[in-house]
This record gives sequence, C-alpha cells and structure tokens, in this order.
Amino acid sequence: MTSTGDGREGTGRDGPWWWERRRAAVLDVGLGVASAVECAFEGVPTAREAGVPVWAGVLFGALVGSALVLRRRRPVAVVLVGIAVTPATMGFLLGVVGLYTLAACEVPRRILATLAAMSLAGTFVVTYVQTRGDVEADGTLVIVLSVFMAVALTVPPVLLGLYVGARRRLMESLQERADSLERELSLLADRAEERAEWARQEERTRIAREMHDVVAHRVSLMVVHAAALQAVAAKDPVKAVRNAALVGDMGRQALTELREMLGVLRAPEKQPVVREVSAPVALEEGPTLGELEALVGQSRAAGMVVEVLVQGEGGGYRPEVEQTAYRVVQEALTNCHKHAPGARVVVRLAHREGEVAMQVENGPCEGEARGADLPSGGNGLLGMRERVVGLGGVFVSGPTDGGGFKVSAVLPAR
Repeated sequence: MTSTGDGREGTGRDGPWWWERRRAAVLDVGLGVASAVECAFEGVPTAREAGVPVWAGVLFGALVGSALVLRRRRPVAVVLVGIAVTPATMGFLLGVVGLYTLAACEVPRRILATLAAMSLAGTFVVTYVQTRGDVEADGTLVIVLSVFMAVALTVPPVLLGLYVGARRRLMESLQERADSLERELSLLADRAEERAEWARQEERTRIAREMHDVVAHRVSLMVVHAAALQAVAAKDPVKAVRNAALVGDMGRQALTELREMLGVLRAPEKQPVVREVSAPVALEEGPTLGELEALVGQSRAAGMVVEVLVQGEGGGYRPEVEQTAYRVVQEALTNCHKHAPGARVVVRLAHREGEVAMQVENGPCEGEARGADLPSGGNGLLGMRERVVGLGGVFVSGPTDGGGFKVSAVLPAR
C-alpha cells in the first residue's frame, strides 16, 4: 500500500481496507464523490458531442471521477485515467489530486517525470485545440495561454506533492530516530541498573571479606589463648594470667579494628558506587608489610612455631598491594591455627623486581597437639584468591607432599 501521509497523526490503525486512518478514508471518499459529480456534469456535453445518450456520458463521468478513491492504493492508475480523459475535457479534480498524490508517494522519480510530462502535454494540446477553435486570436497568444494552463494544472500539484512527501519522510525519519534514542536510553538505564546492582554486590562481598580478614584472625587467636588458659589454669596460674591478658588484648584489638571499619562504612560516600574496575579498595588505610613481624609474634604467643624468611628488600609498594599481602599471610596463619594446631609454619616473603611473592606453608599436624575446635566457614581461601586476582596477581593453594598445606601468592608491585 502506498500512503501520502495525509491523516497519519497518532499511531495505530483504525481505518478500513487500505486506509491506515479513518480520517484518510473519509477524505478520499469525499474527494471521490466530488470528482464523480464533477465528471458526471462534464460528461453531459461530451456525450452530446460524441452522439451518445446523455445518461451514458453521465455514468461514464461518474465512474471516471470515482477512481480518485483509489489514489492512495493505485496513484499511477489514477493519473493515467486522468490523462486518458483529458481529451474529453473532464477530470479536473481527478488530474490535480492524482498528480499531487503521485508526487507525494515513494514512486521512482522517472515514473513521476514521465506521467507529469504526459499530463502537461495532454493539457497543452487540449487547451490549444479548444482555444484555437473558440477564440479568434493571435496564434502566439493561444500558445501562451495553452502553456499557462498546462503548467498551472501540472506543476503546482507536483511541487506540492514533492514537498509534502519530503516533509513526511523527514518526520518519519525523526520519529524513527526518537524511537531509537528512546530504546537506547532504556537500554542504558537497564544497563546502569545492572551495573549498580553488580557494584552493590561487589561492595557487599568486599565488606564481608574485609570483616572476615580483620575479625577472624583476632577471634581465632582469642579462642586459641582461651583454650590454653583452660588447660593451664589449675597447673600454672602465672601462665594462665598471661594468657588471660593476651585474650583481653586480642579482644580490644578486634573491637578497635571493627570500630574503625564500621566508622568508615558510616562515613559519607565521596565517590560513586559504580566503578569501572573490580580491584579491591581498602576500607581504611590497612596494615602494611612492616607489621608482618607483629602479626607473626601474635601467632608465636599462641604457641605456634613460626619461621619467617625474607628475601630481597621491599618498599614503595602501593597501599592495596601491601594490605593484600598482609591479609594473605594473616588468613593463612589463621587457617593454620584452625586446621593444623601444633604444626610448624614457614612464612616466606620475596621482594622481586616488579612483584612481591609470599608463601605460608605448614607441616603435618602433630598427633599429640590439641586444637581449639575453631569453626570454619570455608571463605578464607576464597577471600584470599579474590584479593590477589583483583590486583592482577596469581594465587595457588593446596596440600604438600609432606602432609601439610601451602598457600602461595604473587602480586604485581605496580
């Protein structure tokens, strides 16, 4: 179906047959009735000149004029009908509206030019013949008058149709762009919501990992010291007092770190939640590798045999690198307290060019060693891996040939 854009306001389809809008159907039917009436009146003198009954001329004119109803469906046929009846001097409205509709439709320009030229030539010839026979005037004046009539009945409808068609196509293009932009905005909004949800999930995971690393180690040491306190309370009061003091000190440190973390979480957010990178960001200025000796000393105070081997000289690492390295060693020592009480532990730290490597390896658990029955949630290794991989490092963990367990990590210095 070919449409000219008349009555295309709004969206949807509510017109009958080939009309998209009811208003367009009413308009075309009205034009068809007017054209049929016009051609019927013009068919009377044509019938008399042709020597046929008047009713035949009226019927012929009505049929010809009613073809205008098909202007949206068959614009080329309507124009051809108008050109065909031009010698009978009928179909003025049919020709004008047909040319306008044809120019406004998306038909090849060669077809439009051909039919417009045929209509122009037909109108010129008919006007010239009638004017030459009815008016005693100069031949030049007759030609000028014929040209004027042919141009007036052909060019304005074509130009108007071209303008309306171009404007309609422009509006359709703008509407398509607006719809496309709306779809893109909707897609961007959905994607932003997904990214915000992803960022919230990442934030929850990061907070849970940080709280696990900060609190679990302190609490694990407290449980170890409490178990030792229970074992020696009656036999060695002095050692019991020392263990009780260590438990209190560990509890205060755990509360202090937890309070600092909660204080940071309650602070106003200065940066947007959605981040372009997934690297972990410290909740506070966390621990550094310089505090590693104190961390190992706490495990030694709990009765663990820990050996520290450092290779190379470090310094100048990013804060998140130092904090991640510290947390890996801390969580590995916590796992040794949980799963290998009494085992010998070796902590290795290597400062290399462009990277820092750490390894915590424990030997087999001694048979006579008694654990403190520390619960395990299974999140320690997962949290270490997330931290290391988030900084672009490598994390490996697993049992050793000697019956122990080993945790290794390599972090890029920059």
